[in-house]
Amino acid sequence: MPKMKTKKGLAKRVRFSASGKVKVHHSNMGHLAPRKSRKQRKHLAMPNYLSKQDERRVTDMMVIK
Repeated sequence: MPKMKTKKGLAKRVRFSASGKVKVHHSNMGHLAPRKSRKQRKHLAMPNYLSKQDERRVTDMMVIK
């Protein structure tokens, strides 16, 4: 049986923390930032961690045991 391949589109969008959590970027920061409040921009710049349910799906696509 051939090896399972990593989903490369997903691999470019997520990182794994030392504790094993999946870290992603918030959406809505690609453009049109000046019209957002300073507080909103500050919070959107902080890392976002996926829920346990989504985390399992991501680790399956990334072929991580």
